[in-house]
Amino acid sequence: MAKGWELPITQNPLQTKKDWQRAFQELTDPLKRYYSSDSTRLYVGHTGTSYADEVAGLEGFSRILWGLAPLLAGGGESDLWDTYIEGIRNGTNPEHENYWGQVNHYDQRLVEMAAFGLMVALTPDKLKEKLNEQEMERLVSWLSQINDHHLYDCNWLLFRVMVQLGFQQAGMPYRRDLMDEILVQVERFYLEEGWYSDGVGGHSDYYVPFAIHFYCLVYAKFMEQEDPDRSALYKERAVQFASQFIHWFADEGSALPYGRSLAYRFSQCAFWSAMVFAGVEAFPIGVMKGMINRHLRWWFSQPIFQADGVLTIGYAYPNLVMAENYNAPGSPYWAMKSFLLLALPDAHPYWSAEELPIPELPAKSVQKAAHLVICRSPMAQDKAPAQNAHVFAFNSGHLSTNEHTHTSAKYEKFVYSTAFGFSVPRAEWGIVQGAFDSMLALSEGDNLYRVKRKCEETHIDDYGTIFARWKPWSDVEVQTWLLPGAPWHIRVHRIDSVRSLDGADGGYALGIDSGRQSTGPLELVRADDSLLAYNELGASGVKLLAGSGAAELVQPQANTNILHPRTVIPTVRMSFQPGVTWLVTAVFGSPNGSGCESTSADWQAAPYAEMQDGELFIYEQKGGALLWSRPVK
Repeated sequence: MAKGWELPITQNPLQTKKDWQRAFQELTDPLKRYYSSDSTRLYVGHTGTSYADEVAGLEGFSRILWGLAPLLAGGGESDLWDTYIEGIRNGTNPEHENYWGQVNHYDQRLVEMAAFGLMVALTPDKLKEKLNEQEMERLVSWLSQINDHHLYDCNWLLFRVMVQLGFQQAGMPYRRDLMDEILVQVERFYLEEGWYSDGVGGHSDYYVPFAIHFYCLVYAKFMEQEDPDRSALYKERAVQFASQFIHWFADEGSALPYGRSLAYRFSQCAFWSAMVFAGVEAFPIGVMKGMINRHLRWWFSQPIFQADGVLTIGYAYPNLVMAENYNAPGSPYWAMKSFLLLALPDAHPYWSAEELPIPELPAKSVQKAAHLVICRSPMAQDKAPAQNAHVFAFNSGHLSTNEHTHTSAKYEKFVYSTAFGFSVPRAEWGIVQGAFDSMLALSEGDNLYRVKRKCEETHIDDYGTIFARWKPWSDVEVQTWLLPGAPWHIRVHRIDSVRSLDGADGGYALGIDSGRQSTGPLELVRADDSLLAYNELGASGVKLLAGSGAAELVQPQANTNILHPRTVIPTVRMSFQPGVTWLVTAVFGSPNGSGCESTSADWQAAPYAEMQDGELFIYEQKGGALLWSRPVK
């Protein structure tokens, strides 16, 4: 039976420009049968979203433009262009029965206008060859609605800039005042070291690289002469950001699964494509080419396609459980942003550059603006050739939250990992439905668990030690210290509660079904206070260092983890009486898999904790160096 990873694109080497042009074709050929008869919409599925079906169809149509416009601008050809010309003629015509319509404030159609802005900027002559004067006026009129409607105060603001930038590049009347006004507002989101938040007080996630930096780099490229100071600033910030963002990528090509909108998949590397497009070399061009190509190869090796080659909703496999309320069937084609590279001319050095590996990086990167400490763990020598094969991101959490889907799971876990992913709840009853990997879940004995959704206080010191104070109930306060590391890290919890509570401190979710191949038998190493589970995918374990409780293996419901359809989570279970309780857990995670001598040796070298004279001491291992200490009160 054909599976997505057996499609032609899985064999594409992605070395030359022709390879990339063919990859675009391999991604879009399966879509041709799904355009509406008048070409105004693309429907590739029947699942619902927060906006109307006809808007979802427009979204599907528009998102292909992120790749189609660069393809045409770089001299490529596609028979989809005629489909898009017909769709634009009909969709922007108020007299046509499938007119794209008058938009409302905060309308999803405003989001999709950004792709049209890029199309106008990159292909003005090709548009004017196909559209007569009246049809061009209709396109401009439909897009100009974005000038007069409210946008969410986040990366959405830049959609208005993209539309005006398109007009400017096409030699049309445009609103420079609107662009300046928006870009001044976006300055409120800037933090430090190249980092933005997605709105004032918002999260710093992939919307920083594949949205804010992406649009600013496109602006910097097109406006170098007209707005040289701002263009230079955006390039400088992108270089700063790149020095931290590179830590989010594992050497084999995967990127850190973290935050929302992960259904956009290989848009994770769109920032690097925009860097090359804008001529910004934070790293040698061969290094950026290597990251981009390995990233896409990793994605194309995952079962992310339907049997006919259409992208699904999900992450490493089709999965509606983890999806956002705004993920329509065509939404994943936001990933086409990575194909901005196709706008590069044939002679651009990118196409002839040799792919280079990620340069040697520090084992730890403290990224305070992003609330993360990134650690890299080398793969065992018997699993060579990759080095630094596993990326862990230890997370302090955030002082605010939002109502997006699974916000706690996507932004508040203690650690995120390229090897283990993370899990989202399937339902609200118990730890099997809750799938509480890398979280401390607390219940009042009613089997309904609460986790950290936001923090009252957070701090990351210069050594990377993380502190978070959070309240699952108004009268329960938890103070958590994280001591990052690999393969072991340590969690110290101080729980001050007037309630009797049950707790579950979950380790990494280990896949027992990759969705592609056998993971081998699951092996367990058990003791009362510890449990290690391992197979060919890796090893996950927990060990209780201080406090009362026991270790057990939890098998959460299927499709809760974003990387693997079925998982197990080694977990420390315990109960707390009213008052102050201390709990110290050591958590083990290694991608080395079964049969690796290093896994056994690392597991035996567990950290160690002891209480002496009212003070907690944590050591690297028994008899080893002191890692951390604190009075217990």
